[in-house]
Amino acid sequence: MSAASNKRVLLGVTASIAAYKACDLITELRGKGHDVDVVMTRDTRHFITALTLQSFAGRPVIEDFFSIEGRLKPVHIELARSSDVVLIAPATADVIARLAHGLADDVLTCTVLATDAPVVLAPAMNEKMYLHPRTQENLKKLKDSGVTVVEPVQGHLVCSEHGLGHIADNSAILAAVDRALVSGRARR
Repeated sequence: MSAASNKRVLLGVTASIAAYKACDLITELRGKGHDVDVVMTRDTRHFITALTLQSFAGRPVIEDFFSIEGRLKPVHIELARSSDVVLIAPATADVIARLAHGLADDVLTCTVLATDAPVVLAPAMNEKMYLHPRTQENLKKLKDSGVTVVEPVQGHLVCSEHGLGHIADNSAILAAVDRALVSGRARR
């Protein structure tokens, strides 16, 4: 195993049709010896279930601040402190905008604001949304603050179009996570 093995990865799964790819990401991350905690945003449940993600991760999935009963400490602070890297895949235009502007209205965005761990985003959305000037400004703002963005690729989009906005291949996402784990660089 590499020097980056046996780390704790926080996987944020957002409300995109590409949410199904999280299962393969979890499998590959665990295959490298990593523990994977999963946080899913509220609307993600329309694309994939917490039970499915939990089955792959082997751990409870965090859906909101109160999804695991009996917690005495704030879940977002525990996740922020225990994570060696935060990976958000897929990252929707919505979560990208909220992160770029420091909004913290759910467990995932609160955790990102509270962590010193490197953050990796893998956007997935319609081409027009991805290329929209506001989305590009938000991505630039995040990159400038030290967030790693694994750019989307050309591919089939759920809107029955072919274009830029298809989530990057898992190999590219995992390579970015490996680099973040090895460098250990924290966001500013």
